[in-house]
Amino acid sequence: YLAKLLGTTEEAIRAQRTGLGIVEAWDAVPVSGVENAAYYYSTYNAPDRVAVSDNKKKIMVLGGGPNRIGQGIEFDYCCVHTAFALRDLGYETIMVNCNPETVSTDYDTSDKLYFEPLTVEDVLSIYEKEKPLGAIVQFGGQTPLNIAKQLEEAGVNILGTSTDAIDLAEDRDRFRAMMEQLDIPMAESGMASTPDEALAIAARIGYPLMVRPSYVLGGRGMEIVHDEQMLRHYIAAAVEVTPERPILIDRFLSNAIEAEADAIADGTDAFVPTVMEHIELAGVHSGDSACVIPPVSIDKKHRDTIADYTRKIAVALKVVGLMNMQYAIADDTVYVLEANPRASRTVPLVSKVCGLSMARIATEIMMGKTLKQIGLKHVAYPHFGVKEAVFPFNMFQEVDPLLGPEMRSTGEVLGLADSYGLAFYKAQEATQLPLPLEGTVLITVADEDKPLVLDTARRFADLGFKILATGGTYGFLNDKGIAVEKIQKMHEGRPHILDAITNKEIDLVINTPAGSQSQYDDSYIRKTAIKHKIPYITTPAAAAATVRGIEAKRKGEAEVKSLQEVHAEIR
Repeated sequence: YLAKLLGTTEEAIRAQRTGLGIVEAWDAVPVSGVENAAYYYSTYNAPDRVAVSDNKKKIMVLGGGPNRIGQGIEFDYCCVHTAFALRDLGYETIMVNCNPETVSTDYDTSDKLYFEPLTVEDVLSIYEKEKPLGAIVQFGGQTPLNIAKQLEEAGVNILGTSTDAIDLAEDRDRFRAMMEQLDIPMAESGMASTPDEALAIAARIGYPLMVRPSYVLGGRGMEIVHDEQMLRHYIAAAVEVTPERPILIDRFLSNAIEAEADAIADGTDAFVPTVMEHIELAGVHSGDSACVIPPVSIDKKHRDTIADYTRKIAVALKVVGLMNMQYAIADDTVYVLEANPRASRTVPLVSKVCGLSMARIATEIMMGKTLKQIGLKHVAYPHFGVKEAVFPFNMFQEVDPLLGPEMRSTGEVLGLADSYGLAFYKAQEATQLPLPLEGTVLITVADEDKPLVLDTARRFADLGFKILATGGTYGFLNDKGIAVEKIQKMHEGRPHILDAITNKEIDLVINTPAGSQSQYDDSYIRKTAIKHKIPYITTPAAAAATVRGIEAKRKGEAEVKSLQEVHAEIR
């Protein structure tokens, strides 16, 4: 803040501060019922009361900071498993984090916990005091990555993947050049540092486009842009375009299946335990989309291609530790969307479904082991794991719960079962909005989605559900021979949808947005469903998974198994 106020650099202020002998001191946080808990906070107004051990084998781990959209407990999972792995390898662990809600900030997770903000100034002060062998930045999400380069320039030894590889993955032009060198398809893209550049790139690539700022958490500021007017509005209203913070522009692959793969790499080789398929189509942020492991609708050739591309990219980037890759499958081609040379929010899910502690193995690799020494093997998974996102819409009832490229979820849950349908049902149940096994389903979808929900509607009818639909959807389903009753929208008179939801006459809502061209806003349908705790679906793909889940539950397939029993079945 001083640097900003005085119009100078942080480095200059730090040099002047330390030159004057103004340095941070640390004191212990009292922990109830625990003597000598190694839990510390800093101050400039007291003597330093924290002793430094003589142990030369010390490693610093940077956590994820406060919980917020895009940066959640999934990264803390990685930090905790890293701390445990380092302890087992004989290292003293120094955790730096500032979130009292997390497990990494429990006094007994690491040998020393510094409860400090994840800023260059604070991390450097601790590093200079403790003098560890190095710092691990790849398990705390985007927050520590954003300061990794500055830390390295200040003399911090960054363990694992190099900061140059991290920057290369974020730099669209350098990353595209690498993909061309590796002969890996990538959706056309560009990076613009001025508004004119952005318009020129858009004209070259063609609409629709996916645009986003660089170096952001959870797709913040990301939008699908359909024409030049929308792009101009985005540049003017949403972001500041500068050479230091350019915007990334990609061709949007409509109706593509999205997939992602997490890899463990040692710099010369990479291991990809599985591929995760997104249930929602491309355009929904990966943190918000429901996902399934193993994939249910991706051909084996595409799964093999994804694993092959992931290995090639990990080796080319010289990744040491974890890496997450995101792909889109369109027109029988696998396209690379982006590479994240760090732990992703899917690591806990992949670890649990595959029975593999990815964060622990990645830590062992960063400490010198190779994949060959660890001896990981590919196996077949006899069960399915479905991840579902948890949203805070019940706390913000006036917010339209539509999903898009900007992340909105604040948590995630996992459903494990022997069938995909039952795993999906269990995941929905874990979000506190269980799917109904009978009753009435409301279907009101946009024109382009009507053919996509036809099979879903037919299956609901076969299950004995009463189907209500609004004008256009009613006409479409009725013409296709499905038993359906018409219900009025709010502007058409009473009784209407709102009355039916309020009176608990509807048990499930399937509603996709009619688009900005629609004369009437139907967001009230989704908002009212949230208010009355009625499950709501906003994409045709999720609707198809929903009916599959209800079918599986109705068949009585449910069987309770411990995680250990599930893992014992993996061969």
